[in-house]
Amino acid sequence: MISNKESKFIKSLQLKKFRKLENRFIVEGAKNVLELIRSELRVDRCFVTETFMGNYREEVAAAAVACTVVSEKELSKVGVFTNNNAALAIAEIPQEQALDYSRSMLGFDRVKDPGNLGTIIRIADWYGFDTIVCSPDSVDCYNPKVVSATMGSFARVRVVYADLPEVVGQMETCYGATLNGDDIHRVSFKEPALILFGNESTGIAPALIAQLDQEVKIPAYGGAESLNVGVSTAVFCDNFRRVLNKK
Repeated sequence: MISNKESKFIKSLQLKKFRKLENRFIVEGAKNVLELIRSELRVDRCFVTETFMGNYREEVAAAAVACTVVSEKELSKVGVFTNNNAALAIAEIPQEQALDYSRSMLGFDRVKDPGNLGTIIRIADWYGFDTIVCSPDSVDCYNPKVVSATMGSFARVRVVYADLPEVVGQMETCYGATLNGDDIHRVSFKEPALILFGNESTGIAPALIAQLDQEVKIPAYGGAESLNVGVSTAVFCDNFRRVLNKK
C-alpha cells in the first residue's frame, strides 16, 4: 500500500520545483523501471504490482532495491500514467559532471516539448551519443513525460543544462540544423563535434548561428513546411555516423 505521505511526495515530483528541492524524480512503467534498476542510478524505492514482481523478482532482488507491492489502481492514482500496470520508482537525480569536449555531443536551443526531448534522448542512445546539452530554458529532462518517452534511454544518456554560446565556443567543430545550410548529404562531418538544433518554432537563435562552423539542412523533396525536431535529430545522427564510419 502507498501511504498518504508517499502519495503526496510522489505527486509533488511531477513539478520541477519539487524535483529540484528534493533532488529526486519519478520513473514509471515496466521498461523504464527495469532500465533504472539495471543502471548505476540510485533508487530510493519502487512500487510494483504482483505481476511485475512475479516476472522480474530476480532482477529486483539483484538490484537490492526496496520494493512495495501495490495495486494497479494505486499506481495509476499517484503517477502520470492513466494506466500503469507495472511499476513506479523514486530515483535520485545524479550529480552533474563537467562536459567532455573531446566527445561528440548533441545540443538543443530552447526545446520545449517533453515528448520531443524524450524521443531525442532515445535517438541519442541509439546512435551512441552519451551527452546532450540543452539551454537552461529547455524542458526539464526529469519531467515524467520526458522520462517516459525515452523508453529507458534516460539511464544511459545524460542531459546537461549549460550556456550554449560557451559550449559552442569550446567545441572543436559545431554544426547547426538550419533551413538555409549546406545539403546534409554532401557534408563531410568530422568529430569531435556539437550538432546543434533549435526551438521547435523559431529554430536556433541568430547569435548561436553566428558561432557555427557550418549550417546544415535536410533537403525537402515534397511540400511539408518543416520536420519535427526529433525526426531532424535522427536524420542528422544517421548521416553523421554514416560519414564517419566511411573514414
